[in-house]
Amino acid sequence: MRTVMYFFSPPAVSARRMRAAVATLALTLAVAGCATAPPPNDAMNLAQYQLQAARDAGAADYAPVDLGFAQDKFQQAQAAMETRKFADAANLAEESGADAELARVKARLGAARAEIQGKLQENTRLRNEGEQLAARQQQMEQAVPAPAADSSAPLPVGDMPAPSASVLSAPVDGVPTDNPAPAASSGIPGGQP
Repeated sequence: MRTVMYFFSPPAVSARRMRAAVATLALTLAVAGCATAPPPNDAMNLAQYQLQAARDAGAADYAPVDLGFAQDKFQQAQAAMETRKFADAANLAEESGADAELARVKARLGAARAEIQGKLQENTRLRNEGEQLAARQQQMEQAVPAPAADSSAPLPVGDMPAPSASVLSAPVDGVPTDNPAPAASSGIPGGQP
């Protein structure tokens, strides 16, 4: 006789218990399917606000690709909301908000770069005008002759030697000087002749 050994014993569960467990599991899954997450209204509102902020920052000009991604994902989120796939709608709204924020930052960066470029061009223009004005002024100075020496103009005295003492005390054309020579002493006290 041959003995058969089972490593796993056949289930000792009755068919009735098995059907009850399957029914409970099916009922649990059905109830879980009906109980979905609430609509992600806050996430949708935030994504819409971020899209508008990106548009206001000029994302259509400076980051059109990122703005397009954000708008597409927002439309997909709206479609998911209509089909009551709220988990998908929440995820798409978050992605739309992130893309919109990226577009807004890129737009601000692009606007700042454009402003800097404008300032650089203005500086270059002003520098060129200044150089042209300096060149014209230099040409005018070279074209105008230097003024002739005017005899009534005072002569510079910085490099002239001082006159000798005899020139200062000698009378000019018979006019006595302010300081007459001392009188010769005649032996009379008081110095009178």
